[in-house]
Amino acid sequence: MITNLDQLDLNATYSYADYLKWQFEERVELIKGKIFKMSPAPARRHQRISGRFHAALFNFLDDKVCQVYHAPFDVRLTPRRSDNTSKIYTVVQPDICVVCDDTKLDEKGCIGAPDWIIEILSPGNSQIEMKNKFEVYEANGVKEYWLADPANDVIFIYVLNTEGKYIGLHPFALEDVIASHIFPDFKLNVADIFKD
Repeated sequence: MITNLDQLDLNATYSYADYLKWQFEERVELIKGKIFKMSPAPARRHQRISGRFHAALFNFLDDKVCQVYHAPFDVRLTPRRSDNTSKIYTVVQPDICVVCDDTKLDEKGCIGAPDWIIEILSPGNSQIEMKNKFEVYEANGVKEYWLADPANDVIFIYVLNTEGKYIGLHPFALEDVIASHIFPDFKLNVADIFKD
């Protein structure tokens, strides 16, 4: 039984089956089979930003089929182009995700791509982690991906095109109002998200 993260080889490749056996307190994500340690507890500002996104989406989706979830919430991903879905090598805990197909939900979280993911950058996020997440979200068909950068008070939005590739829109700054592409009626003032 694995009860301590130090018992694992961080250079090895692991599956979701391995992930389920781990009995340690540290929060980790698996991205392409590699372990990425998560921050023990997000900073206060990160929590406030996440809370604002969650509250706005919860209210917006109240009478709709889609549901919003926030970390910790396991999202198990298998690339759309993969021939072998029996092995899952990516388990992430997005800050916020919206799932519109309830057949993807089970007691452990979500299996398959949420429709929309919002991640909030933290000082602990590595460039490799962010690059890998971008790639797995795109490969798995996450229709819309927002990346909030509290250090610069900007939000980057990526929308999946018909070829299955992300198209990046211009950065949205404090003076902007942004709308979701999958929910055009959902609008947010960027300044309201980042206010202290």
